[in-house]
Amino acid sequence: MSSSRSQAYTDAGVNINAGNELVSRIKSLVASTRIPGVVSDIGGFGGLFRPELEGMKTPVLVSSTDGVGTKLKLAALFDRHDTVGIDLVAMSVNDILVQGAKPLFFLDYFATGELNVEQAEAVVGGVAEGCRRGGCALLGGETAEMPGMYAGGDYDLAGFCVGIADLGDIVDGSGIIPGDVVLGLASSGVHSNGYTLVRKLFEASGASADDIFPGTNRSFREVLLEPTIIYTRILEKLLQNTRAKGMVHVTGGGFYDNIPRVLPQNVCARIDFGAWDMPPVFEWLKEQGRLSCPEMLQIFNCGIGYIVIVDGAEAENVLKRAHVLNSRAWKIGEITARKEQDKEQVDILFG
Repeated sequence: MSSSRSQAYTDAGVNINAGNELVSRIKSLVASTRIPGVVSDIGGFGGLFRPELEGMKTPVLVSSTDGVGTKLKLAALFDRHDTVGIDLVAMSVNDILVQGAKPLFFLDYFATGELNVEQAEAVVGGVAEGCRRGGCALLGGETAEMPGMYAGGDYDLAGFCVGIADLGDIVDGSGIIPGDVVLGLASSGVHSNGYTLVRKLFEASGASADDIFPGTNRSFREVLLEPTIIYTRILEKLLQNTRAKGMVHVTGGGFYDNIPRVLPQNVCARIDFGAWDMPPVFEWLKEQGRLSCPEMLQIFNCGIGYIVIVDGAEAENVLKRAHVLNSRAWKIGEITARKEQDKEQVDILFG
């Protein structure tokens, strides 16, 4: 593009040439996520995808959108931008996995006050890595440079995932009954929720990004920016011969707000807080913030990133499979009858 044609817009704060350079740089990243079904390359007005429908009786598209939240502020503070793209994909992909969907494709939206090509390339590199982990294609996206909307090099992210499921195979929790077992799959850390509080506690602690995080041999930067686990591959293997009756992505609102989203009104989930290993990051947050156990479970995942509810007779087989796969999982509770309709549907037992 002729620089003279775009000079007036550059002077106004939008660098078209930088945007074109970014697109050129990320083409190979996008290509690395290509899966069967992708029809188009990036650069068009829309992304094209042809899903495989053979064997499906009633195909249903399942979609989700999300962001990374204020974890982005820590990424900026620590000047590390290659992991938040993984978080972005995880937040939407894990949501559609809950309903038994297979992820197909992902779209990302990157908005910034001033486009830094290297920074944006690192972010999109993370998005591409997230798509590879999630088994979906990065079908397209949008980069918006908006001076005046965002300060300096600040940026925000949003993502959109579309998957597919057969109507008869959708997991909606409607069949959950007393006696079913609640299994918890390990998180990698804080994942992508609660970071407004995490940042406040980090700043108050006086620690620096390179200090060793208590109870680990890793830095605060590494621990607090550890990307969210994407559970696609784990669930494919874990549930090969088992039908989940309900699943939960433990995000904002923790245990108390997320588990009831999949429970019928006549049951409760009784959770044993001591049934799993809580990683050091949560012990530090609890101590630093002087938080009670109920507060922790309202705000954070506390070491359980994803929940699978199965028939009681299936639970042990799933846990054995997890052990073989070297995937940390625990029986963390059971489903009981709800005797009082005005009581919460999550009953947590503290030892």
